Amino acid sequence: MEENKERKLKLIWDFKGPGAERTAEHHALHLKEFIQTNNISLNITGFEPINEHHSIAFMVVNESQMPPVRDALKPHRGQLYQEEK
Repeated sequence: MEENKERKLKLIWDFKGPGAERTAEHHALHLKEFIQTNNISLNITGFEPINEHHSIAFMVVNESQMPPVRDALKPHRGQLYQEEK
């Protein structure tokens, strides 16, 4: 019997400009701290360069945890999280 899996959402913060990658990397550290402090069940965070002047920081949350995290951290956008196989 398959367990009822909750959807996972990727919350995204965009950073632009010459220091975007370093800023996104630093922001990801704060997201890890938030996860530990607030006992978030998933521990998936990171940062990704999009191009030379655009990088993102992200964290993944279960859909039921999204509203309070969104309200506290104000991500710029979100999308369904696709787990890598």
